[in-house]
Amino acid sequence: MKSSEIKEMAPHEIEERIDALSQELVRMKLNHTISPLENPMKIKHTRQDIARMKTILRQKQLNEKS
Repeated sequence: MKSSEIKEMAPHEIEERIDALSQELVRMKLNHTISPLENPMKIKHTRQDIARMKTILRQKQLNEKS
């Protein structure tokens, strides 16, 4: 997911998306330990997406307080 797409989302939508991706990440990690995933880089990309969303969410929260 691109940063521009995330910036257009409302804060509550970002939080919901972070929760969904976090659950997906846990599932992928568990599945990867049992049997290797076809594309293990998907774990890395999901982690990066979560971090990107948390960063933008925090920026929005700080802008609201200012």
